[in-house]
Amino acid sequence: MIDFAIALSALLAAYLLGSVPFAVVTSRLFGLADPRSYGSKNPGATNVLRSGNKKAAALTLLGDLVKGWLAVFLAQMFMERGLFGEGVVALVALAAFFGHLYPLFLNFKGGKGVATAAGVLFALDPWLGAAVLATWLCIAFASRYWSLAALVAGACAPLYAFLFWGGDKMIIAVGVIAMALIGKHWANLQRLMAGTEPKIGGGKAGAEPAAVPHKSGHAAKRGKGKH
Repeated sequence: MIDFAIALSALLAAYLLGSVPFAVVTSRLFGLADPRSYGSKNPGATNVLRSGNKKAAALTLLGDLVKGWLAVFLAQMFMERGLFGEGVVALVALAAFFGHLYPLFLNFKGGKGVATAAGVLFALDPWLGAAVLATWLCIAFASRYWSLAALVAGACAPLYAFLFWGGDKMIIAVGVIAMALIGKHWANLQRLMAGTEPKIGGGKAGAEPAAVPHKSGHAAKRGKGKH
């Protein structure tokens, strides 16, 4: 019963850690508009980059990656102490990842999970994380599509896991993460097939302009007076 309580606490803690919306937190720290109000309206590093603040985007990326890595790393430490088994570590990995996708703090409307998935994979196996990252970089530089790189890297993750681990049950967790990533990028896949997906460095088709600081009360009044 104690072991079950510890495992359940680990899952809850991992989910809450994954739910921390670094895109929103970082935007507030830098005095930027809420990333859910412009561009793709996705609370992730790519959309924060549309604000024009590269430091904020980089910090968002780092935060989303670290929270996935930290959740799994801590779970592995508990496993080494015999408090729970590998199955709980796999569930912790999923809890942190889905915490980002469906965060409690943002009414369960989160990001697409690429950075958090990378952090989880690096914690599970640095070689696996490196292989997936290398795939992402190759596709991104060759095609200049962020979304295509995420789709291909996500699809390759279970294959790499099988090559590294064999028939390990942890592959199931990696497979679930891969399917969720593809599902989150389904709209991007449709745009890729239609030829309307924007490339790296290009504008986002059909998107709102990047957010700008809100006007002051006086500026807003002056704007209303113009016809």
